[in-house]
Amino acid sequence: MKTEDASSIVGVDVGGTTIKAGIVSTGGSILYQNKYPTFAERGPATVVKQINEAVLDALRHSGHETVGAIGVGCPGVVDDEGVVKAPPNFVDWDEVPLKRELGLLFPGVPIGVENDANAAAIAESKFGAGVDYPNFLFVIWGTGVGGGLIMNHKIFRGPTGGAGEIGHISIDYNGPQCNCGNIGCVEAYVGQRYLSQRSVEKLRKHPESRILRLVGGDLSKVEPVYISQAAHEGDAVAREILVEAGELLGVGLASVMNIMDLRISIIGGGISAAGDFVMQAVQDSVVRHVLKPLKSDIRVLPAKLGNNAGLLGAAGLVM
Repeated sequence: MKTEDASSIVGVDVGGTTIKAGIVSTGGSILYQNKYPTFAERGPATVVKQINEAVLDALRHSGHETVGAIGVGCPGVVDDEGVVKAPPNFVDWDEVPLKRELGLLFPGVPIGVENDANAAAIAESKFGAGVDYPNFLFVIWGTGVGGGLIMNHKIFRGPTGGAGEIGHISIDYNGPQCNCGNIGCVEAYVGQRYLSQRSVEKLRKHPESRILRLVGGDLSKVEPVYISQAAHEGDAVAREILVEAGELLGVGLASVMNIMDLRISIIGGGISAAGDFVMQAVQDSVVRHVLKPLKSDIRVLPAKLGNNAGLLGAAGLVM
């Protein structure tokens, strides 16, 4: 899907609380961006209405009367027909033909719909840390652990669009239960909520940690942002927590890299910005757990596009 009018490409990043839409150039510059509430709790019709409003607002700022193409990144499994299935935290949303719904609102306009993690992987491939790498594993490490597989500069979706669920590789069949229902998932160890819970357990044994001072002694407020801040300020417990998380993530990534014969992993998301020592912990763990022929070429790189990856990747779907 391509459009000749670069300034009229609209990228839409649909999140659980916020929808962002923007005008994106073919070079990956965001020329205009807005933000609308998703209202995910009100059902699919309301979410589609909000997407429509965000696109129309972006179009008003594009300098063009018509939109050239629309790309949308959305949580959930997305099939080849643009049907979005069971996005987490979206009410009454089992299977919604989002591409068809938007096609009715914008007849004749090329529309692409993709899983949000896949969209971010596409963005890093086209405009970010993956430009020079035709094949890599992309990971979003934040509230959960998501990802995508880039093979020969294209997203690998699998037969039904569900490939790349890196966070739900089990690294311990006797481990904690994940929100997905499986046992011992990567996400059940290093996703934001689980990481915070496990950190609280450590802090009960280490009341001297700076993390406790940052949260005013309230263990219910422990979050990765405070753990990261304490680590940057030299707190040994905070660094230990994040290094352990990096090592556990690396175990899961090594499994994917073994299976897919990959050497490069690019990691984005809020927790990945905790510091170089965390990325090094991930890399060291991957090297320890991949097959011997892969070890010397393993590289774990930070993503470059930050919070703009979803919007840029959505636009990249229709470029």
